[in-house]
Amino acid sequence: MNILVMNGPNLNMLGMREPDIYGHETLGDIEAQCRQLAAGHGMELDWFQSNLEGELIEKIQQAVGKVDWIIINAAGLTHTSVVLRDALSLFPGEVIEVHLSNVHSRESFRHVSLISAIAKGVIAGFGASSYYMAINAIPNLHSET
Repeated sequence: MNILVMNGPNLNMLGMREPDIYGHETLGDIEAQCRQLAAGHGMELDWFQSNLEGELIEKIQQAVGKVDWIIINAAGLTHTSVVLRDALSLFPGEVIEVHLSNVHSRESFRHVSLISAIAKGVIAGFGASSYYMAINAIPNLHSET
């Protein structure tokens, strides 16, 4: 089983960006743990981060036919990007939306996700563990599909 973990704008700044909200772990720290978890489940993991909407869309299109699951933290694009949602809609596999913070306890503009309606599930508010929960859930969710 192949998984693509996608990370949107500003997530490359984790560890230094608002650590009281996003924690002290870097994106590299999270990636290393995700790779270890995926390997433990016998899954292949591709990791991608971009601050550019178009690069995220191209990565989704390239994943068609090669990847079974996309785990995405679209960051601020979650609330604004119709084109990112459309790209995820054309992906024939499953999508899990993740967020480090509990977006529903923050500013009201963060309460709306354009991605949630097309995702298999949403995990938010558990810091880096949101990613780990998504990876650990896939083997069970995959057997249901």
